[in-house]
Amino acid sequence: MSSATVEKTRVLFVCGQNSARSQMAEALLDHLAGDRYEARSAGIEPAPINPLAVAVMAERGIDISQKRTKLVAEAVAELAAQGRQFDVVITVCSKAAGLCPFVPGVQVTERWSFDDPGTVDGMPEEQLSKVRAVRDDIEAAITAWLAGR
Repeated sequence: MSSATVEKTRVLFVCGQNSARSQMAEALLDHLAGDRYEARSAGIEPAPINPLAVAVMAERGIDISQKRTKLVAEAVAELAAQGRQFDVVITVCSKAAGLCPFVPGVQVTERWSFDDPGTVDGMPEEQLSKVRAVRDDIEAAITAWLAGR
C-alpha cells in the first residue's frame, strides 16, 4: 500500500477557549508528525487567538496567526461532512476535561493539563516567558505521546 493511501490518525485537541493551548498543540503535532496525524483543535467557549501564543509559535517558525477558533461541535461537523470522524481526543486543560462534549467515533480520549496562557500576568517579557514554558510543556507531551505510539 502506498503512503498516499494510508489514512492519517485524526486528533482533536480541546481546551476551554481554543485560543492558545489547543491551537499550539494542533500546530505542534502537525509540525512534528503531520505525515502520520491530522490535527485539529476546538474549544468549549471559543475566544480570539491569544497573541502571545502566536508570538511563541512564530519563534519556532510555526504561523498560527490565521487560525480561527471554533466549538468542538463545529470541528466534529467539519469532519463529518467529509464522512470522517476523529480517532483521538486530547483535552489540554482541566476545564475541557470536565466539559468536553461527546465526540462520536473516538477510540481514545486523553486528558492532559497545561497552565492557561490567557491568565499570565507580569511585564510583557515575563508573559512571553510563561507562554513559552506552556508551549514547551505541550511539545514535550506530544513528543512523548508520539514515542509511545
